[in-house]
Amino acid sequence: MKQKQRLDKVLSNFGFGSRTEIKSAVKNGLVKVDGTVVKDSGLHVDPAESTILMNGVKLQYRKYIYLMMNKPRGVISATTDTRQKTVFDILPEEYKCFDLFPAGRLDIDTEGLVLMTNDGQLAHEILSPKKHVTKQYYAHVQGRVEQADIEAFERGVTLDDGYKTLPARLEILRSDEISEIRLSIVEGKFHQVKRMFEAVGKKVIYLKRLSMGKLRLDENLGLGECRELTEEDVELLRTPVQKH
Repeated sequence: MKQKQRLDKVLSNFGFGSRTEIKSAVKNGLVKVDGTVVKDSGLHVDPAESTILMNGVKLQYRKYIYLMMNKPRGVISATTDTRQKTVFDILPEEYKCFDLFPAGRLDIDTEGLVLMTNDGQLAHEILSPKKHVTKQYYAHVQGRVEQADIEAFERGVTLDDGYKTLPARLEILRSDEISEIRLSIVEGKFHQVKRMFEAVGKKVIYLKRLSMGKLRLDENLGLGECRELTEEDVELLRTPVQKH
C-alpha cells in the first residue's frame, strides 16, 4: 500500500462512497482520524497507521490484497508501460491505491489467470523455480498433436536455445489440423509453451492459462474482469501440488 494518500481517495477506495459523497461527509463533520473530527477531505493519511471512522464505521485496513484476473489479449503483465495497456491499467479503481503487481507474467497475446497481489513473499513462493508450482494451459495448436508429442513432452523437449525442459504433462482434447490440448508445466521460461510446440514442429495459435498450483481460473470471470481471492483460494495457493 502506498503510504500517505488523500483521505477522500482512501475512503472511496475502501467503499465508503463516491469522492463527492465523502467530501460532503467530511464537511459535515462525519469523519474522524485518530479520534479527531477532520474538515479537510484532502488531508493526507496513512490508512495502515491511522484509525479512520466515517459516520462511526471504522475503515478496515487490509495489509495484503489478492486478486484473480482473467487477462485478455492485448494487455501486458506489467504495472506500467508507455505504449501498451497493462494489467494494472484495467484494474477496478478501488484497487489502484494498492501497490499490486502481477505474480508471474503472461504474454501479451495469452489469456487467462493472472494473480495480482502486494504480498511479495507469496509471489516468491509461487514463482520460485525450486518450488515447481504447476501451471496448466489450454491451447489451440496448428498441426495434429499425437501420442508421440505426449511422450516427447514427458521426456522433456529441447528449446531453440538448447535448454531441455522438465517433464510436462500433455493431454490431447482434439487431434486435427487445429488441435486442442491441455498442458501442465512446472517451469516458466520465456514463451515456453509456444517454444515447446515449435520444438515438435507445431505452432500455438491460441493460449490460455487455466491454473497456478491448485488455484483455478474462475469460469464466471469475463475477459478483463477480476475478483478478490477468498481465504480458501489463498490457502490453495499456499498448498504445494504433488509433482506428476
